[in-house]
Amino acid sequence: MKGAVGFVIAIAAVLAIIVGLASTFIVTQTEQALVLRFGQPVEGRGLVTDPGLHFKIPFVENVIILDKRILDLDMPKQEVLASDNTRIEVDAFLRYRIVDPLKFYQSVGSVEVGEVQLGYILNSAVRRVLGDADLTEIVSGHREELMGSIRDQVNQETGKLGVFAVDVRIRRADLPKQISDKVFSRMQSEWARQAALNRAQGNEDAQGTRAKADRDVVVIQADAQRQADQTRGAGDAERNRIFAQAYGQDPDFFAFYRSMQAYETSLKTPDTRFVLAPKSSFFRYFDMPSGQPATGAASPGAASGNPGSAPADAH
Repeated sequence: MKGAVGFVIAIAAVLAIIVGLASTFIVTQTEQALVLRFGQPVEGRGLVTDPGLHFKIPFVENVIILDKRILDLDMPKQEVLASDNTRIEVDAFLRYRIVDPLKFYQSVGSVEVGEVQLGYILNSAVRRVLGDADLTEIVSGHREELMGSIRDQVNQETGKLGVFAVDVRIRRADLPKQISDKVFSRMQSEWARQAALNRAQGNEDAQGTRAKADRDVVVIQADAQRQADQTRGAGDAERNRIFAQAYGQDPDFFAFYRSMQAYETSLKTPDTRFVLAPKSSFFRYFDMPSGQPATGAASPGAASGNPGSAPADAH
């Protein structure tokens, strides 16, 4: 009898433990729970977001635990045709949050099925947005705007799933291998052509600079020569003025000075030869210190052209 009572008590204890476990559930800080009764949310406590221990009616109510953090969804690499008919390989990912657990559960049932649906939506949005852009916009600074457009289009579709797309990012947008090689070769040719054009433009500018410098040298030299000629002319004029003034003051001395200059210039080299008329006055200061014809007895000899008288006087 006592054994039967103990067996019953043990069974009751086990049933109590089972019922107790079936009546409670735990929600962590990163989770949210959906309490359902026959597939419908329980009024007043259908959504549990507070962490801790919670209770439910066993065997009648069930609990769906969903993550309330931001979740990641990676999109497999796919090939997209841009607006300029360029094929590019795109690698993107989605960050989303479950904002309406009941709608999410009723529409997809589980996170795994929901991510499959989100993948289709993200794939379609990427193809639509990038299909309206060219390669330059996709790989340049317009990528941020394109990712924002993809996110907005994803949110238009995920609202019916109870999901909000927080962000969409394009990791890589590359050309296929065979196309990238052709593009690289074309870019090399284009940069080589641009380099040759720059060199030609530099040579043209250098020649223009040299020509201008040569022209400026000629102009500067011509101006300097003109200024020198003007200065030399002014000096000659001043010299002539001084000579004229000196000649006016003492004509005899001026004539003597000019003759001395003529002697110095003409007799500078030792092999100088003169052919002069016997009566030439060029060397008159050798015969007559005053430069005037002699008076008295010497005059007839000089006038008659006596060849012996002039050398004797010069000696």
